[in-house]
Amino acid sequence: MGWFSAPEYWLGALVLERGTAVIYLIAFVGAARQFRALIGEHGMLPVPRYIAEQSFRRAPSLFHFRYSDRLFASACWFGAALSAAIVAGAAGLVPLWAGMLMWLTLWVLYLSIVNVGQAWYSFGWESLLLETGFLMIFLGNERVAPPLLTLLLARWLLFRVEFGAGLIKMRGDRCWRDLTCLYYHHETQPMPGPTSWFFHHLPKPLHRIEVAGNHFAQLVVPFGLFAPQPVASIAAAIIVVTQLWLVTSGNFAWLNWVTILLACSAIDYSSAARLLPVPVQPVLPEAPPWFAGLVIAFTGVMLVLSYWPARNLLSAEQRMNMSFNPFHLANTYGAFGSICRIRREVVIEGTSESKITEQTVWKEYEFKGKPTGLRRLPRQFAPYHLRLDWLMWFAAISPGYALPWMTPFLTRLLRNDPPTLRLLHHNPFPEFPPRYVRAQLYVYRFTTFRELRRDHAWWHRTLIGRYVSPMSLGK
Repeated sequence: MGWFSAPEYWLGALVLERGTAVIYLIAFVGAARQFRALIGEHGMLPVPRYIAEQSFRRAPSLFHFRYSDRLFASACWFGAALSAAIVAGAAGLVPLWAGMLMWLTLWVLYLSIVNVGQAWYSFGWESLLLETGFLMIFLGNERVAPPLLTLLLARWLLFRVEFGAGLIKMRGDRCWRDLTCLYYHHETQPMPGPTSWFFHHLPKPLHRIEVAGNHFAQLVVPFGLFAPQPVASIAAAIIVVTQLWLVTSGNFAWLNWVTILLACSAIDYSSAARLLPVPVQPVLPEAPPWFAGLVIAFTGVMLVLSYWPARNLLSAEQRMNMSFNPFHLANTYGAFGSICRIRREVVIEGTSESKITEQTVWKEYEFKGKPTGLRRLPRQFAPYHLRLDWLMWFAAISPGYALPWMTPFLTRLLRNDPPTLRLLHHNPFPEFPPRYVRAQLYVYRFTTFRELRRDHAWWHRTLIGRYVSPMSLGK
């Protein structure tokens, strides 16, 4: 079965495997640190209430059998420890079947989290990690040459990520077609990074070049992934460079990093050795027949499941970031089909005064990632994902996004709930909780060069009006 193995891709497969384990590690740690306030037993959207209303068939998860915060935390930390072990090379030290079992365990644990995570886990990169993580089960380990079929499935996944994102843009907002979307996007993206202010102030002709380059990278380059070498490696390198550009200009959790890892599946050893100091290629044995049979069967299943995302790509009513099955396999991807022209932000405030008057002093809660303080430079958090901050961006666009969880969130602030406060950067009421909290809606914009020098502020804001009226525990 010489056609089955692709030893010339051992390095790309190794980077893909170890990198995916790193992302799993970050995802599990993030889940462990944030779940109590978001989906815990006393969280804003509690898991027990959700699974009481959902069947196992529609949302398969280990937590259907039993849920407690301690059990959830244990699953997260066990997943993190197992991920760290694979990063350290544990999957290559055990028999092939044991390595496959390690990857399967990670996938089952994270699927169990995502399927009970509700709005907090409704992002496309959750499905991307699960689909990539399932591929890792069939990539083998350092004891065998990587299977060509699994590598091709990784490229097919990468193709759907890139080409789907390109199509959704061309079919969506007009600014993608007239090359003006980046006049706004760096400022209005969900969670700007420390360089976003500088990207926003690049000359407009350069913004148009950025958009044109993005269209080329997403609509043309992905076809090169299936071409002979060195074309496939060149296509993958272009995708890596464009994704690093996105990493530099914003915070998109692990979306860009998983995309970069998938691109490694198309880079062969010879191409990498021309540019980088890489280890000597080892001699790897052929995969055992039982493993080859499993990979072939898995490939057949994925080809069948791929019908739905392929049909979606060809549809004029293309949908983005959608799973066609509860296992998050063979998904469709895409982002920013429409671009906001102005940035709205929900600002949460509280007061200790017992009676609200026109002279009441309101103090602001500051978030870790989303803009609040005007003089605070946006931070870099990706690939770590701040789930509350991201949903606050959606809440500012439309209050409907926040209907299920905004009141529970504010109620927990009125109690100085420790798990909730740990999601924030600054609590203005460290000793006693506030009597009232409210939410105000602002328009935020990046300051100009002159305003930055004068005010030492990265943002300027204008009040639109009330988002949530003052509320207290007694009302």
